[in-house]
Amino acid sequence: MRINRSNSEQPAAPQAPQPAPRREAPQQEPPRPKKEKPKKKPKQEEYDEYEDDEEDEEPKRRFPVGCLIVIILLALVGFGGYKVSQFYAELDGQGTLGTVQTITVPEGSSVASIATQLKDAGVIKYDWLFKQYVKYSGKADAIQYGDFEVQSGMAYNDIIKALSVVTRRPTVNVTIPEGTTAVGVAQIFVDAGLVDDVDTFLGCANGTDGSDFSQYDFWNAIPDNDRLMKCEGYLFPDTYNLYADEDVYYYVDQLYNEFANKTAGLADTIAEKGTSLDDVVKLASFIQEEAGLESEDAKVSACFHNRLESSDPLWAEHKLESNASSYIMRDSENNYLWNSPTAEYFGWPEAGAIPDDVLALYDTYAISGLPAGPISNPGYAAIEAALNPDQEYINEGYYFFVTGHPDTDVAGQYFYAKTADEHYQNCVKAGWAP
Repeated sequence: MRINRSNSEQPAAPQAPQPAPRREAPQQEPPRPKKEKPKKKPKQEEYDEYEDDEEDEEPKRRFPVGCLIVIILLALVGFGGYKVSQFYAELDGQGTLGTVQTITVPEGSSVASIATQLKDAGVIKYDWLFKQYVKYSGKADAIQYGDFEVQSGMAYNDIIKALSVVTRRPTVNVTIPEGTTAVGVAQIFVDAGLVDDVDTFLGCANGTDGSDFSQYDFWNAIPDNDRLMKCEGYLFPDTYNLYADEDVYYYVDQLYNEFANKTAGLADTIAEKGTSLDDVVKLASFIQEEAGLESEDAKVSACFHNRLESSDPLWAEHKLESNASSYIMRDSENNYLWNSPTAEYFGWPEAGAIPDDVLALYDTYAISGLPAGPISNPGYAAIEAALNPDQEYINEGYYFFVTGHPDTDVAGQYFYAKTADEHYQNCVKAGWAP
C-alpha cells in the first residue's frame, strides 16, 4: 500500500470535477412587463400634474403684443397728424393758387350747397370742413348771392371774403300771363329789353336757328306735323326773375325748364289715360282760352271731352268746335287764326283771309279731333283740367257752354247745356242772342 504525504497535516479535499464547457445560447431580452392601464386620477390630481408638467417645460417665446399695439398707435397718431396738417393747409391756403374761375351762387343758397359747389369746382377739397368753419366762425350771414371769382388754394377766409362782396348782376322781372301765345311771349321779352326782336326769340324757341333743347323729353316728343310753331304751348306762363345781360337761349331755356318741372308729375296719369302730353297741352290751351276762370276749367274740359269722345250721332265726327281757332273771322271773337298776335305776325288779317292750308290744320269746326298744335301757352290748372275733366258733367252729357256778355248783369257767369236748343236759350240769358 502506498501512502501520499503532503506538507499539510490535513488531507486535501478532493477536487470537484470541472464540468465540460457549454455552448451558451444567445441572450434574450427579458420580457417587458405589460403596461397596466393607468387608473383615472381625480380631476384635481390631473390639474396639479398638468401644472407640474407646464412648470417643467421650457417656456416658449411669444410675439410682443405690447409692441404691436404701440406700433399701431404710433401709426394712427402719425396718420392723424398728417390729416390734421392737411386740414390746416386747406384752412390757411395752399400757397400756390389755381386759375381764376367764376362761380354763381343762386339766391337763397345754403352754406352746405355753396360748399358742395366749391368742392365740385375744385376750389376746396373738404366741403364738410368749409361748412363747419363758416358755421362756427359766424360768417354765414356775410355770404352773398351772385357771381364771384375764386381760385383753388385760397384760404377759407379769403374765399368767404370773396363771396361776401356784393356783385349781383342786374335782373329783370318778366311776367307771362296764362294763355299768352308764343308771339305774345316773344313780344314781352322784346318790350323788356332782353331780346332784340320777335324773330330772334321765336327762332331760338322753335329751334329754327339751330338751338337745341333735346335735354327735355317733352321737346323730343313734339311731333313734326307742320304745326305753326313748335314752341307754342310750352313757354310756361309765370313770373321770372331773369338776368338782364344773358342771351336769348338762356331766356327760352328758363321757360322750358319751368314747364318740364311743373309737368314732371303728370307722366303716370297721362299714361293711364292713354294720351300724350302734347295732346293734353293742345286741349289745355283751348280750356285756358274758353274757360277764363280756374273754377270752370274742369267743366269746360268735360264739354270738350264729350265732343271729342262721345258716341252721340250728333258728334260722330268728334269735332272740337271752338271759336278760338276756326274759320270765323269776327273781331268780337278772340280767334287764334284771325285776330291774335299769331295771325298778325303771319299777316293774315291784312291778306283778308286765313290760308286754306292753315285752316286744314287748325279749323276746329272742320277737322276731327284736336288741331295740329296748341293755340296758346296754358297754365298748370288748365293742363290739369285737360287730364281730369269734371266726371259728373261727362256722365250727364254736357256739350255746350257760354259766358254772360260783359254788358249784362250776368257778365262772367257760365251756362252749360246738353242740347243745341238748351244752348240757344242760354245764349239768350247770357245776352248774346235776341
